[in-house]
Amino acid sequence: MTTNAALQDEPAPLMACTISRDVQNFELLIEDMEAECGEGWGDLSFEDASLFLSQPDAEGMEFVALAIDQEDEENLDTLIDLVKMARERDIRVLVIAEEVSPIALHKLLQVGAEEFVPYPLPDGALHDALDRMRRAALRRDDSDLPEEMRTKIKATGDKNGVVLAVQGLAGGTGSTTFAVNMAWELANVEEDGETPRVCLIDLDLQFGAIATYLDLPRREAVFELLQDTASMDSDSFLQALLTFNEKLQVLTAPGELIPLDLISAEDVERVLEVARTNFDYVVIDMPQCVVQWTETVLNAAHVYFALTELDMRSAQNTLRLIRALKSEDLPYNKMRYVLNRAPKFTDLSGKSRVKRMAESLDIKIEVLMPDGGKQVVQSNDHGVPLSEVAGKNPLRKEMQKLAHSIHESNMSVAEGA
Repeated sequence: MTTNAALQDEPAPLMACTISRDVQNFELLIEDMEAECGEGWGDLSFEDASLFLSQPDAEGMEFVALAIDQEDEENLDTLIDLVKMARERDIRVLVIAEEVSPIALHKLLQVGAEEFVPYPLPDGALHDALDRMRRAALRRDDSDLPEEMRTKIKATGDKNGVVLAVQGLAGGTGSTTFAVNMAWELANVEEDGETPRVCLIDLDLQFGAIATYLDLPRREAVFELLQDTASMDSDSFLQALLTFNEKLQVLTAPGELIPLDLISAEDVERVLEVARTNFDYVVIDMPQCVVQWTETVLNAAHVYFALTELDMRSAQNTLRLIRALKSEDLPYNKMRYVLNRAPKFTDLSGKSRVKRMAESLDIKIEVLMPDGGKQVVQSNDHGVPLSEVAGKNPLRKEMQKLAHSIHESNMSVAEGA
């Protein structure tokens, strides 16, 4: 690039530029900038940078790389002014420093520079620094988030939450509806006294619908969290959550369709551990398919709800899953089978079919959920739990009973301990 390329008309908008006394003193930086930005970057002198940063053309840039060496410390005040000008226009600042004193670096970072990379640049150092800045920016990008959706609870780190996983054994069995309403009922289970802290996690990374069912936005912060669970702590986990109606904390699925193997068993284990230590109940909506980290969730879960219907596909899929779990010596005894759209009390023929299905599969169907009818679809489409639009719906009443049963059992165990 030519010395004043950033001040000339470009066929494509600039995404970045270097600012230095002489960019030719930083040849490795030139190579890395071309690798990261292609032709979408330019270089500026200190004098030209002050002029350019005050023009409208600078507003679309993503970052500037301030390249300095020992001689430039004499102009530290000018460098500080350049960092401040860039930050005022929401342009991130990366400092490339060769033999610069710690005091000078500290002052630049203090006024708004986000990253520092030593020169000569180690392999991949510029790419890694830009990646860190971009991820940090996504985590901070909550400017359009309504205040009532921001998570205000503080990390405790001292809880030992109950993990409740939910998986549909066939398409359309209502597993997400079950997970959403169970989490909401648990969050409201105490009319008097301390309200339990409940976290609802959507691990159906591709087609998760919890965000739709609760009318919550899908945030890039979720994707960034799942990509880097190794550096996750309680605070960063809570920042990725959204609050529904001041009571329920939700980790939605990512905004884009991503591979299910994007996260590993270790990633899921870290997420569940952080969630368990900060919440009383952790409800997980699982994908319908079995993935490499299904075993991780099954081992961590206190109860693993498997939703079925009274049809042949559900029966066959249940049998296949049981065989798979037994062959791998996994704790299939944690499975609690839920029959959705169960026959009514007066439907003796239907009840007989339920009994025969359970006997043929050698399982016990412990939870029978009635058909909630059109009100279930309406509540999901409106983005609210069933209790908010149809409190007397038979499905809602059974969900409420189930939540109370879970909470009472948990309290009994806690008191016994």
